[in-house]
Amino acid sequence: MNNRKKIVIIGATSAIAEHCARLWLEMQPIDLVLVGRDASRIARVAADLKVRSPQSDIRTVQAGFLDPDAINATVGSIVGAGRVDIVLIAHGVLPEQSGCQDNLLACRDALEINGVSPVLYAEAFASEMEKARHGTIALIGSVAGDRGRKSNYVYGAAKGLVARYAQGLQHRFAGSGVKIVLIKPGPTDTPMTAHLKDQGAKLASVESVARQIVAGVGSGRPVVYTPRKWWLIMGVIQHLPRAIFNRLDI
Repeated sequence: MNNRKKIVIIGATSAIAEHCARLWLEMQPIDLVLVGRDASRIARVAADLKVRSPQSDIRTVQAGFLDPDAINATVGSIVGAGRVDIVLIAHGVLPEQSGCQDNLLACRDALEINGVSPVLYAEAFASEMEKARHGTIALIGSVAGDRGRKSNYVYGAAKGLVARYAQGLQHRFAGSGVKIVLIKPGPTDTPMTAHLKDQGAKLASVESVARQIVAGVGSGRPVVYTPRKWWLIMGVIQHLPRAIFNRLDI
């Protein structure tokens, strides 16, 4: 009988997700399912991970991120192959705020892929975990979702949706065998934030962020700020009076 932990990563080609996968594989052999839109990119990630842990069973699934029927089918096939222990929902893009302001199609796409899509995947897995009375759903949100700011309010609105949704799931599953973890990374050094790095922004290393995510998921913490300093930073920003906040260029 296979008693290995089964972990599913939605958006497995993201840098943060890939580093989380590496850490889980370092701990022990696991059954790992990598889900993404680009089959060739998922295959490259899977090949690298297989070299790192030959004993693990690593499977790839190409799937869409927005169609509800396709999401249900994808989740159903994954769960049908065995009970899931951890789902990390990690996909998203970081749009230019100016592009979202000038182009309603770009605005809609940013809201859907960063907000609606993670919720749909989480809801599909939540229904299955409720039946099993077991499992952890970890959603990657963002510190940007804590308070709307002129520099990224469309992206922040999408991540704010994820945060409120996660709170509702936590309430739904309180006291049960299902855990919900909301992850709020600050700016992290990944390909998605390359333009911020070029502008001189200080970015956390993806390795350190991944370590804190894996630790937080393992402990079932309701909210994981990473790096941890963002808990204090965003606490201050959230509680600034509007008159002061509106004078800030952030």
